[in-house]
Amino acid sequence: MDTETFSLRDQVAMVTGGGQGIGLEIARALAGAGAHPVIAEINEETGKAAADAVGGQFLQLDVTDSAQVADAVRRVADEHGHLDVAVHNAGMCRNEPAEEMSDETWRSVLGLNLDAVFYCCREVGKVMLEQGGGSIVNIASMSGIVSNHPQAQVSYNTSKAGVIMLTKALAGEWARRGVRVNAISPGYIGTDLLQGVRQRHPDLYEEWLDQTPMHRTGEPQELGPLAVFLASSASSFVTGSNMVADGGFTVW
Repeated sequence: MDTETFSLRDQVAMVTGGGQGIGLEIARALAGAGAHPVIAEINEETGKAAADAVGGQFLQLDVTDSAQVADAVRRVADEHGHLDVAVHNAGMCRNEPAEEMSDETWRSVLGLNLDAVFYCCREVGKVMLEQGGGSIVNIASMSGIVSNHPQAQVSYNTSKAGVIMLTKALAGEWARRGVRVNAISPGYIGTDLLQGVRQRHPDLYEEWLDQTPMHRTGEPQELGPLAVFLASSASSFVTGSNMVADGGFTVW
């Protein structure tokens, strides 16, 4: 096997929500494969720290603002002359029973988790179509495939199912024009957010482990190699795929 196919040398890779957790570790992995990472993050403090950590650049961006997204993507492309990889990771979750959920909560989750991913794909897609190629990786979730138990999270599940279908639809539209679009669907990953749940609700955390065949949570850095594979020419015949990394959660 030619490991050079995994190289991202001299490629520009934009990662939204790259200031911490999964986004940061994916940016680190892309940088390790030779890419120049652009950390697109709304939080200036974590964004700058992440950019310093991976040897990239920071771009402050609210991905829910389509005008900001269009401007940011064009600035990155103009500055570097190309934009080769885009990872759309920014997201949120709200655990509320459906009958109690407000319109505002529903829209905020769908707005960040789905609308913003479309805005980013649309603008990045324009650049990649113009240059004749590129790879988009959307971060979905196993919650787009199954309905998690016992917590209520209808808005999150719905938004991530939408990301999976958005990925497939765009992959079909752009396949003959050189732009690949794939998704990664993580299971329970040991981010700071999940560790907080573990501290506050240990019984819930143990229930999640019992539902996972591997009986552990994943680590953010375990998703980095998946992103490198999908971003690189090693996956040149892969588009429209949803790669599930959940410790086996969805097999039961």
